[in-house]
Amino acid sequence: MPFTPLTQLPDRPVTRFAPAPTGYLHLGHVVNAVFVWGIARARHGTVLLRIEDHDRKRCQLEYEMALLEDLDWLGLEPDAGTSAELRAGPSPHRQRDRESLYLEALARLERSQQVYACDCSRKGIAFDGGDVPNEETRYGGRCRGRGLSRAAGRGLRVVIDDGDERFVDAALGAQTQIPARQCGDLLVRDRLGRWTYQFAVTVDDLEQGVNLVIRGRDLLASTGRQIWLARMLGRAAPPVFLHHPLIVKPGGEKLSKASHDTGIRELRAAGMTPGQVLGRAAFLAGIVAAERPLSVEALGDPFRE
Repeated sequence: MPFTPLTQLPDRPVTRFAPAPTGYLHLGHVVNAVFVWGIARARHGTVLLRIEDHDRKRCQLEYEMALLEDLDWLGLEPDAGTSAELRAGPSPHRQRDRESLYLEALARLERSQQVYACDCSRKGIAFDGGDVPNEETRYGGRCRGRGLSRAAGRGLRVVIDDGDERFVDAALGAQTQIPARQCGDLLVRDRLGRWTYQFAVTVDDLEQGVNLVIRGRDLLASTGRQIWLARMLGRAAPPVFLHHPLIVKPGGEKLSKASHDTGIRELRAAGMTPGQVLGRAAFLAGIVAAERPLSVEALGDPFRE
């Protein structure tokens, strides 16, 4: 039951596995890892491990060390951003160690687009924009013309042009998104001085040469704005995006770190082997037809043409 993408994937792709250390890894993360490592190995590509800890409030060193331990146990060794490197100290594969790159990218963005200060809170701007797909929070531009100075307690936004972003998702086919209507002017740094996910991940993918982004369908809505932002930062061509299915609870709710759903640590304690965990994830994601142990060496098999 090989996985067949709807569009051509790059040869020798550079892709990434990018967990946020806000909790322990669960089967949903392993599903993403199976797609990432499997496609990369099938196409002789490169896997980067990136620690997405831009949210300093929620990310914890305890969780980072735990996810490195779980990846080691599963046998999922990246080609760059190895656990040994990350344990040794500052690394370009950890977002909190990339401050100078984000500052340079912000300066580059300011040369091509209007960036302005904003003192609005998330609670204060929720759903202020009319037609909002999937009930997404949209910023209506309240601070765009206020001329606020840049100061503590104020975020930074970039004006998004009102136009279509068209792309072909490797799993879902042709897509059209209008970021200005979905999210409004994009927050790049929040009121606490933290870089946002949308900004940091776009800069990281550009600077690290990622040309294949493999992630869950819950992030599909972010794609158009990231393609637009990358273009404003000077990226000539966007990466290929592949949004894979999510595995969910029986009631349809997404797995959650907070509620410890199918956590890797719990599965290990229950006596499951790494191969059994990888096999279960591949089965639940529809990558293989039957649940059976799957070795790291065999992860590429379902993705070979």
